[in-house]
Amino acid sequence: MSERQITDIDAYMSDLGRRARAASRALARATTRQKNNALSAIADAIDRRRDAIAAANRIDLEQGAAKGLDAALLDRLELTEGRIDTMIEGLRQIAALPDPIGAITDLDYRPSGIQVGRMRVPLGVVGIIYESRPNVTADAAGLCLKSGNATLLRGGSEAFESNQAIAACIGQGLVEAGLPADGVQVVATTDRAAVGAMIAMPEFVDVIIPRGGKGLIERISREARVPVIKHLDGICHVFIDAHADSDKAFAIAINAKTQRYGTCNTMETLLVDESVAASILPRLAAAYREKGVELRGCARTLEILPEAIAATEADWDTEYLAPILAIRVVSGLDAAMDHIAAHGSAHTDAIVTEDYSRARRFLREVDSSSVMVNASTRFADGFEYGLGAEIGISTDKFHARGPVGLEGLTSVKFVVLGDGEVRT
Repeated sequence: MSERQITDIDAYMSDLGRRARAASRALARATTRQKNNALSAIADAIDRRRDAIAAANRIDLEQGAAKGLDAALLDRLELTEGRIDTMIEGLRQIAALPDPIGAITDLDYRPSGIQVGRMRVPLGVVGIIYESRPNVTADAAGLCLKSGNATLLRGGSEAFESNQAIAACIGQGLVEAGLPADGVQVVATTDRAAVGAMIAMPEFVDVIIPRGGKGLIERISREARVPVIKHLDGICHVFIDAHADSDKAFAIAINAKTQRYGTCNTMETLLVDESVAASILPRLAAAYREKGVELRGCARTLEILPEAIAATEADWDTEYLAPILAIRVVSGLDAAMDHIAAHGSAHTDAIVTEDYSRARRFLREVDSSSVMVNASTRFADGFEYGLGAEIGISTDKFHARGPVGLEGLTSVKFVVLGDGEVRT
């Protein structure tokens, strides 16, 4: 599959936008059965064509390795059999979820006799700009389709072949279900000017969702002329409290860091109460060492783990996306929450404790999109939250926060039911 030669990017993107806007009207009125049939057909097509998808992915991986992509980026790019299975399962889960579109809530009579409520409606056209992970193509298309939105997808150049192979399955599924193929369009050029054009088309695009590195998201947030749903980085913390169960703490701290390195919900900083640091850190350090994780610690950490590297101030503010972990020994719950407030990115933070009141304080006072008790930060994921899949994670406080699933891709409008009432 080769890249299209496009000489006029602005004209090309405007054409995609016009087609998406037209398709959005058809998707907004599509029945739940139509949308579910399309999702099932897309899942079936991916299953049937998994060999072709894997072959396309191998081309991307080979080209990525030749270009010097690091191990973390190659991991994000790779489509293993298990990840293809997860894409398929995600689409089937989305099909099984209740359709939010058209639901009316808060319907109530007013003194005038009218009834006023709120109806859930699609956003319209969602533009998604993402890097590396080709599974986003299927996840995003599925969620936008079920929520009645048309979608413009612009993946990274490193995943071009994989994205186009998945796009072919999506187009086939839409047509089989009697829905417009333009409902999901994958940009067929790696020219970076396409990104600039997409984020400057408010007449065609209703919201932009960027998924990728901090530089990409900062650029889009700065330059976009349409609303953006985003998170800049995932500086996630696990705090091992003085009242933690040591076995739970060990399992969570290992999983949160090492289950996968290149994800936004991977722990980047481990906070340990000073009263338990000497007993648990050596055990953790041995396990991290076996997995090749580099440890960077505060002065008190170095007293317990002299083999660790001295952490700099920058380490507390870094999303490594790599086998590197910053460790700080803190003097209790308040010090841990102060650290998170100063250095966290409002993504995901967890406490390990058997003390109910301290857990409640952590839940109430840590201002992040996901706050956890006795669980790995790696659960901060739409699939794990039962959303079927996620289109991204938002650390903003307006419209959507945390993993963005179906409801995050909708809005509401007021509906009024009357029987001839007029205002006096």
